[in-house]
Amino acid sequence: MARSKPLQALPEEGDVAALNHDAEAVVRSAKTVFVPGALPGERIRYQRTRSHRQHDEGQLLEVLSASPERVQPKCAHFGVCGGCALQHLSPEGQLRAKQNELAENLQRIGRVTPLRWLPPIAGPVWQYRRRARLGAKFVTKRGRVLVGFRERAKPYIAALERCEILAAPLDALITPLADLLSGMQAKSSIPQIEAAVTETVTVLVFRHLEALCESDRAQLQAFEQAWPVRIYLQPAGIDSIRPLLGEPATLNYRLPAFDLSFDFLPTDFIQINAAINETLVAKAVELLEVGPDDRVLDLFCGLGNFTLALARRAAQVVGLEGDAGLVERARLNARRNNIDNVDFQVANLFEADSAAAAFGGSYSRVLLDPPRAGAIEALPRIVALNPERIVYVSCHPGTLARDLAVLCENQRYRVAAAGVIDMFPHTTHVESIAVLERVK
Repeated sequence: MARSKPLQALPEEGDVAALNHDAEAVVRSAKTVFVPGALPGERIRYQRTRSHRQHDEGQLLEVLSASPERVQPKCAHFGVCGGCALQHLSPEGQLRAKQNELAENLQRIGRVTPLRWLPPIAGPVWQYRRRARLGAKFVTKRGRVLVGFRERAKPYIAALERCEILAAPLDALITPLADLLSGMQAKSSIPQIEAAVTETVTVLVFRHLEALCESDRAQLQAFEQAWPVRIYLQPAGIDSIRPLLGEPATLNYRLPAFDLSFDFLPTDFIQINAAINETLVAKAVELLEVGPDDRVLDLFCGLGNFTLALARRAAQVVGLEGDAGLVERARLNARRNNIDNVDFQVANLFEADSAAAAFGGSYSRVLLDPPRAGAIEALPRIVALNPERIVYVSCHPGTLARDLAVLCENQRYRVAAAGVIDMFPHTTHVESIAVLERVK
């Protein structure tokens, strides 16, 4: 049986009650319909296009009564490109929508309510994205390569000319990159370009499935000389990445408030939004209330983004991370910053038993910054440590709520505060931070 089926329905009118987690307008009637492009409080004319068991999909035909928070999208590709879903909603409205989603998840899944809500951590809403993985696809019908993000709710690469959320100079390189690949012999065997932008250099990593001929290499060299970028090639796995020419570039970002500098590799995970990351690290250290006598455990520590800042305030910090390469670079960053009260260890935090030894000792403070899957496997170990205070940085409100429910079970901890982090303006990603206090 098909999971959905197309509809040929007559136009209808309705009022938008809310946004769902995909930023689609929710119109309630005999059968709820989700309509992209509309906003809460608006009256719209729409047409049902597809039927599901519990809801229908709809197409927006006309906004009959607009929300006062509706704004003109800046990007010419909004509505087609799937990179952004909320450019038609004011930045303030976006923050309220994300706060509502966080609160709803905490209450419905976690059965917890923060004692207080933190002001949103917000910053620039354009040209903020310093890391991106751009898709590339040769389209025979168009006779050229498309470069960018996928279309909304479709598997195809959107036909972009530029991107308003990518950091400069990457924002203006979409069309030049598409022109470059369109003229190469290997245009059908380069599926992605991974990009990293720093204050001093922009690196582009070209994943290629076949060996490049000399003429293709020459075109890449010419592009590197014409634009402010360094080009890397990736013929196989991550370990195969090498510069097209010369020595590797030094990629670096700073946390000035803590007098810290971090070196990283082109494909390493770093927080996407530089301005928000600076504010977030400072806020996490503040909320953890770290003092000179505290021992702190930092889980999913990566390159040491939070760990080294915590080490500036604490007696000792231990950082645990499952990626051995990130741990090695975290240790190098500690040495470069002359920090000797930190210990980085490799530990698979998704397998509690294998990571048991890494949880040895006593800690008064714990910080978690897990991926979307959350930290459920590590929670029993954290509870056993009985820290006074926990700060949880999350990139998924559902798994955050689930994990907070476990930590607050039997009134061991309470959620002292929580708030949203606007790491990805104009998108549906909801990042957040929560503070837990041990109940005395």
